[in-house]
Amino acid sequence: MLKLVIEKKRMQMIYLANITGLTSKKTVKCSQELDDLLNLVQNVSQAQ
Repeated sequence: MLKLVIEKKRMQMIYLANITGLTSKKTVKCSQELDDLLNLVQNVSQAQ
């Protein structure tokens, strides 16, 4: 489930980067959200 959310966020980020540019506020915000999701997975993985 979480992997699907991450993949959707990744695709959204790629789309935004193509449309608005790599440094646009929208792309950067989406990238940060993706980072948060990836960090969550890492933290859960380390806790096990």
